[in-house]
Amino acid sequence: MEQDYSQIRKSALWHDRLRSAVTYLLLTVWAFLVLFPFYWMILTSLKSYGSYNAEHTPAFFTLTPTLQNYRDAFTAVPLARYLMNTVVFTVVTTALMLVVITLSAFAFARLEFGGKRLVFTLFLSLMMIPNELVIITNFVTITNLDLRNTFPGLILPSVTSVFYIYLLKENFEQVPDELYRAAKVDGTSDLKYLCRVLIPICRPTLITVTILKVIECWNSYVWPRLITDDPGYYLVSNGIQEIRENGFGRENIPAMMAAVVVISVPLIALFLLFRGKVMEGVSRGGTKG
Repeated sequence: MEQDYSQIRKSALWHDRLRSAVTYLLLTVWAFLVLFPFYWMILTSLKSYGSYNAEHTPAFFTLTPTLQNYRDAFTAVPLARYLMNTVVFTVVTTALMLVVITLSAFAFARLEFGGKRLVFTLFLSLMMIPNELVIITNFVTITNLDLRNTFPGLILPSVTSVFYIYLLKENFEQVPDELYRAAKVDGTSDLKYLCRVLIPICRPTLITVTILKVIECWNSYVWPRLITDDPGYYLVSNGIQEIRENGFGRENIPAMMAAVVVISVPLIALFLLFRGKVMEGVSRGGTKG
């Protein structure tokens, strides 16, 4: 009996090890597939224009790396200005959006007013409208207000999000109602309760929303492309096209890759720094109880 139990235990242990080995193998292959484009981007940016064009077969390493492509990225085109415009656009848009969605989510989660359910249902229905229709409407509105080629024209259509309001509302509703009633008994105003209780408790979700909005703003392409034709207001997403057309030319791939690396590094660093908060915020926002 003991021998049979020992054999069963060894068989189970062997199966666990085999399952773990297969899992790690698949994860390694998947990681390679995901990370290889980044490796290739950085490798190409370190190759000189001559050595890159001389390769008949793509080389997976280089013995003569150079930083000349990065110098060209900042001298051939105003890449620094594109980066600064993007930082201003991202910071202001994200800050305004946090104020708007926090107040809106609090109103839907805690305040009582007539027709709240109907208003929230209609509000959620906005998510069903195709984004192309919204862009057309926003374009006409911003043009009529004479805000093309301005930062307000870039920023205003992006200062709210139905999805983020819904996510934050669900998170606010997880906080026990007893805290709100106790705060009201103590004479605490709604705004003070929001700032001193809800926001600290729901900080992971707010951090997640902030990071996702920063990524969204940094990668924004269609709207900035429509509303700006002045290079002084180009963002990095528009700057890539400008670099390709009027900067290095279509054939200078190493310089293009250097510009892409410079543009991509801030987002990669931001995600790696706050990846734990992102996962925590998403899990809290999607769990009720």
